[in-house]
Amino acid sequence: MERESSGNGTRERKWEHVLACVWEDVEADTSPLFECVQLVHRALPELDMDDVDTSVRLFGKELSFPLIIAGMTGGHPKTGEINRKLGVVARRLGIGIGVGSQRAGVEDPEVRWTFEVVREEYPDGLILANIGLQQLRENGPDLAIEVVDMVDADALAVHVNVLQEAVQLEGEPDASGFVETLEEVREAVDVPVVLKETGAGVSSEDAELVKDLVDGIDVGGAGGTNWAVVEAIRSKAHGEVPVGHSFSEWGVPTAASILEVRRVVGPDMPVIGTGGVRGGLDVAKVLALGGDCAGMALPVLRKLLSEGVSGCVRFLKTVAREVKIAMMMAGCRSVEEMSRVPIVIHGRLKDWLECRGIEPRRVCSGDRRQGWE
Repeated sequence: MERESSGNGTRERKWEHVLACVWEDVEADTSPLFECVQLVHRALPELDMDDVDTSVRLFGKELSFPLIIAGMTGGHPKTGEINRKLGVVARRLGIGIGVGSQRAGVEDPEVRWTFEVVREEYPDGLILANIGLQQLRENGPDLAIEVVDMVDADALAVHVNVLQEAVQLEGEPDASGFVETLEEVREAVDVPVVLKETGAGVSSEDAELVKDLVDGIDVGGAGGTNWAVVEAIRSKAHGEVPVGHSFSEWGVPTAASILEVRRVVGPDMPVIGTGGVRGGLDVAKVLALGGDCAGMALPVLRKLLSEGVSGCVRFLKTVAREVKIAMMMAGCRSVEEMSRVPIVIHGRLKDWLECRGIEPRRVCSGDRRQGWE
């Protein structure tokens, strides 16, 4: 893929984002803290691997294993083929997929197809629509209905990216009125609404604000792709002074965010662990921490562009096998059982929990979906 310079419109900005993610180091200078979580190994799991069931039901759809290809792209003509291929990958594997922000498709009918192709390729699968909370505040809940209809979505991811907006050249860092907007959106659409962070995580304070206003939370924690860094790369390319690098360690790490959110929302609300998920063991740790499903973006995009659909499918099949092995080694027959396996928390995650008034020892036993206080 050749690099190219482009303008500041929404369409061109989406392509610049793809180029930055493919060619540059856009990952956070911090960790999602999965390395601070150890599942206690069972030498005698009393299980046959064939008896381990990795399937999970989410937003009314069955997934073969608990993974969503997180929303990444769309809105530029060159991204349509990427989204089409991602739809094929998701269909072949029977997993979920989210599209990138559909703002460009709303503003420019000529690029709506770059989002619509996902449903065309995956007619029966779990698809999450995606629009920014800021755009919903400015344009009203009818916008939510429009983006859901655009991809015939099973759920609507409403993303918040306040940090990205604050450092972006064209950013609009106004985060007022978001909670009221969420309430209006949920009343307007007839699909589940998911609050989705985009790389800075969700704290227990924010989960408390929205727990009665949404149907799920994608924590989008720190430790994966850092959009402040992406915007710093764009700023430099446009001859401006980049400030985003100063925030390369900002945010609630993914592992901590899953625990903070689950602590507040209780056992029934779906929690998706996105942010720095790089393999099947990370997915297993998302489940062990109390998440329902993991999300993965950057590794999928890079594998797709380097090795095509078949290479991407092979990669994700390996991820699925790793999840199954981890479940067996933890003595679990089902995804539901994973939140009850004993774990050990150490290092920075233990420090984080203690500073936040959470007793790590109480988190390490019992059912983390049910809470521990």
